[in-house]
Amino acid sequence: MKIVSRNEELLRDALSCLPQPSSRTSLASCNKMIRFEDISAAAFKIQCGVQKTPCMYSRLSKQFGMDIYLKKEFLQYTGSVKERGVLYLLMSLPQEQQRKGVIVASDSNFSMAVAYHASELRVPVFVILPASTAPGRVKMCREYGAMVISYGSTAKDSQVHARRLAQENGYLYLEEEDSAVYLSGLGTVGLEMYEQVPKLDAVIFPAGGHCGLLAGSAAALKHLNPHISVIGVESESFPVLQQSLKAGHPTDDQACNNHHFYGDVSGVCFGSNSLQLTGKLVDKVVAVREEDILISMLRLLEYERATVDAEGAIGLAALVAGKLPELKGKRVAVVICSGNLELHLLQQCIARALTLDNRVCRFSLVISDCPGDMSKLLEILAREEARVLDIKQERTFVTSELFAVKVICTVETRDKIHTAQLRNALLERYPTTGWTER
Repeated sequence: MKIVSRNEELLRDALSCLPQPSSRTSLASCNKMIRFEDISAAAFKIQCGVQKTPCMYSRLSKQFGMDIYLKKEFLQYTGSVKERGVLYLLMSLPQEQQRKGVIVASDSNFSMAVAYHASELRVPVFVILPASTAPGRVKMCREYGAMVISYGSTAKDSQVHARRLAQENGYLYLEEEDSAVYLSGLGTVGLEMYEQVPKLDAVIFPAGGHCGLLAGSAAALKHLNPHISVIGVESESFPVLQQSLKAGHPTDDQACNNHHFYGDVSGVCFGSNSLQLTGKLVDKVVAVREEDILISMLRLLEYERATVDAEGAIGLAALVAGKLPELKGKRVAVVICSGNLELHLLQQCIARALTLDNRVCRFSLVISDCPGDMSKLLEILAREEARVLDIKQERTFVTSELFAVKVICTVETRDKIHTAQLRNALLERYPTTGWTER
């Protein structure tokens, strides 16, 4: 006997009679209504291939005045939640297609998940990447077991080449879309969180153009408990999801940024299924600044020892920015979905976040070029317990005094209050101190 709940009827209303994008023919046959049974089936089928990641109480809870639980999807083998949808997608392919193989053409988390799980399932997998792809991404795809081919100077060149190879050799060309199979795999995150954290009040997900995780998980959570608030978070720089929801159809935001810092949260809206599910089931979508994302990355690194990228940190960024005051005192789960940040970007992000958090500051002042004057400056810094990170002296281009030296100093402080105390101490001794604003 099959029991259809009110929420399943809501899902049916959301996805009935939707036109499928003609440009995405690779998985057109897989598009159908997503039901709670589909998500349950996906959870059963992929349980041996992906991690059941922890959803742990966070030490950040006291800072924000709520019980925060972090769903650590960045602990998946490839560092991304995309593995769930990809594995279920690959396992759902006909055996004949699994024998022939699949091909992808991007350096995204989706492609890395395809590279790894296709190899594990002994499905031939080819990844076509442009020459500009970061060497680390190329190396990782090869280590996962894919045949990596460098072609073209742009992502579009690689995609055209991949489609041609797929047509000529019988490969299935895969690109991330919102087929019911893929969304069901992603929706298993919502299923797990409901089991792991009793009496949930709200769950926060990354959103943006690729909102499959938000849509699929909302379908699971709203079926299990319609009173759980489901919230999506995207970047203020490209609020693709909010624009698409307002327009009633996927929009192509020309402001979308392809910078690797943002990953999938900056992509265009990729399908009507996800958009319709989001409009029906998601309670709220908010946008955050880049500064909030960076601070969120810093908090996760300090308090959770979690090294995540912008997509992984954007959910917590909504709390950092104070965008969800209604959650005070509530039990809230936040999905930390991705941890694939390139090393050079990680260094830049942490340095910038420390500055934004008033933990690293820079000042300049002019002192007499006499023995002992530099020692007096260092004594003030030591007394105020500021850690000197860098100090430079400029003599040649100092025009204020004949025998003077300009000192440019970068120091580390504990917090905003400590920074203000240091600034006051320096101004008292050196009234012309110039402070570099962040």
